[in-house]
Amino acid sequence: MQEFHISNLKGMEKRYEELNKLLSDPHVLENRQLLEAYGKEHGELEKTVSLWQKYKRTEKERKKLEEMLLNEEEEEMRELAEKEKKELSTQLEDLEKRLLHPSSENYSSRNVIMEIRAGAGGEEAALFAADLYKMYTRFGEEKEWKIENINHHPTNRGGFKEIIFGITGKKVFSTLQYESGVHRVQRVPITESSGRIHTSTVTVAVLPEAEEVEVKIKPEDLRIDTFHSRGAGGQHVNVTDSAVRITHQPTGIVVQCQDERSQHQNKAKAMRVLRAELFQRKIKEQAQEISSQRKIQIGSGERSERIRTYNFPQNRVTDHRIHLTLHKLEDILNGEMDDLVKSLTKGMEEKKL
Repeated sequence: MQEFHISNLKGMEKRYEELNKLLSDPHVLENRQLLEAYGKEHGELEKTVSLWQKYKRTEKERKKLEEMLLNEEEEEMRELAEKEKKELSTQLEDLEKRLLHPSSENYSSRNVIMEIRAGAGGEEAALFAADLYKMYTRFGEEKEWKIENINHHPTNRGGFKEIIFGITGKKVFSTLQYESGVHRVQRVPITESSGRIHTSTVTVAVLPEAEEVEVKIKPEDLRIDTFHSRGAGGQHVNVTDSAVRITHQPTGIVVQCQDERSQHQNKAKAMRVLRAELFQRKIKEQAQEISSQRKIQIGSGERSERIRTYNFPQNRVTDHRIHLTLHKLEDILNGEMDDLVKSLTKGMEEKKL
């Protein structure tokens, strides 16, 4: 295993040991927010650290066998040792694969921030953005997840130029992680009088939520502006400047929230989105570094990639990453996504390995 990976794993192990101590610290036990954050981080690291420790034990056993083989003269004992060494080498290869790919398993239990934005196609793209929002919210309702709107920019025809919302529940990120990317729709738009099929696109981003202790944001790095909330057609939702826009000046990330009546609530929601954006950037940088070290390009589900096509004339949904086609588009858009999600999760995990 390369030195870079070993250093990274040692760092995770060290952090895991630090968290063990922190979770028994009286000051942490008295602070519910810290206790929950550290407990979640501890749980996320546990699987990787356990695999790393098993890898070290297995490697140590193999080295002992290699030393024994140098001194062993009895043929039968050498054969047994060689057989055991081969088994241990196979175990090490398997453990290394599981340790090295930038697994999203570490974030599987996270809640998420989802961002849906209209891409190419004008009003038709905005209408399909609304369709995808309904698809995910209906799927979430079936899973008994909590959906919380954070910010949206509606159009006059009922579409969305952009909608951002939070999803809270059991294994939200592990279920939705592969939805990030460009979703393409092929259908006859309601605005098209000649009946021609148009192709439009919508981008989806699934961001694991970050705790305050995981992403440090300096107040001096923020520019916070307030403005009037507006609904569709320019209607004032609130009579006060309750909408909040936050600019993170070091990165240029801009987030805003206008769905709440309170400026304080809008600011809190906007900060959740900002933390998720910065956390996602951190994850992406780590994954890119690991990928470049290994010189292996793994499909990452980035929002710039075209991942799926929804073809209305053929009642077809095709996921291009795993070459899966399902002829039940209407059911899927109504939130019946289980078959799609399960096949996608299995296929993507197999590609990673």
